[in-house]
Amino acid sequence: MPEPWDYKKAGLDLEKYAETMAGIQPLLARTWDVHRVMKPPFPPRQGGKGSGGFASLFDLNALGSSAKRYQNPVLVTCTDGVGSKLKIAAQMNRFDTVGIDLVAMSVNDLICTGADALVLLDYIAMPKDDPELSRQLVLGISEGCMQAGCSLVGGETAILPDFYGAGDFDMAGFAAGMVERSEVIDGSAIRPGDRLIGIASSGIHSNGYSLVRKVVFEAAGLNVSDFVPELGATVGEALLKPTLIYAKAIRTLLDTVQTPEYAISGLANITGGGVPDNLGRILPPDCQAVIRRAAWPKPPLFAWLQKLGSIADAEMERVFNGGIGFVVVCKPQVVERVLANLSGSGFTAWDIGTVRSGVGGTVQIQN
Repeated sequence: MPEPWDYKKAGLDLEKYAETMAGIQPLLARTWDVHRVMKPPFPPRQGGKGSGGFASLFDLNALGSSAKRYQNPVLVTCTDGVGSKLKIAAQMNRFDTVGIDLVAMSVNDLICTGADALVLLDYIAMPKDDPELSRQLVLGISEGCMQAGCSLVGGETAILPDFYGAGDFDMAGFAAGMVERSEVIDGSAIRPGDRLIGIASSGIHSNGYSLVRKVVFEAAGLNVSDFVPELGATVGEALLKPTLIYAKAIRTLLDTVQTPEYAISGLANITGGGVPDNLGRILPPDCQAVIRRAAWPKPPLFAWLQKLGSIADAEMERVFNGGIGFVVVCKPQVVERVLANLSGSGFTAWDIGTVRSGVGGTVQIQN
């Protein structure tokens, strides 16, 4: 008589899965008071016992004073992943920071509309249940949500033994926010003469890691534990540094500097494609941007990487952020206020260029 089959034999241990869910529930709950999310019964995560439902609930009327701003609210949504930076985390055997990257990748896009980030859900997939790995991943997501001022209201942990090999995993995030229709920022208010304020990145953030990994580990033959004197850190420490989350700083900026005349006319998250592609996508048809490359110091990490891989300047500029993680387009009369405001929020920023009449969507980078 053949041996009977069960779920555990097929690769999914339901008891361990319940252990995973129990370990991450407090990490979600710590973010709920950010916007007074409706408390259980509702399912913070699919698969949790006694969760009491099938979907997370978010009461917009519980937003407090911020809800009074919305007369004609527009829902804003974003989704993204971390990409092959996860491979660096696996090499380092450190998984508590890539969740911050996950939140940043969606939320930093969402705020480019002028929206408030409200909620985030995550999707994590792995070959077998690993309660400690799941806890570390969600710990980072929870921390990212606290930095962004949004609530982690749910998610899914998928155990897929036939899809992923040992040591593999993936994660994605889904964010939702809201903006008053009359306050939407989409770049249409950008005019010649507007100034470009670049906000510092923390490093590579979460884009370009396919090239990074080829250069650093294959071409140069380095290991994550190798110390790089010019960086003052090991390879792994430098490459795993989490993406900065700009949500609270941009919200503060809009609340204190923005006017009915649209002092802030555009916002751009600098991800894959670098400053040229990401700034170019918000420029009107009759506007081009001119960037002064010397306006901000080039971070040592990018200089080291470029030298290590003999990467051309043009390739560096179209793949990496080059030290600028976010760009604010503003009217010239508020430049100093914008710089001071961002500094007050703990960010370093520079006046890096201007908007001129020209072919829309083009960005010139000058020395």
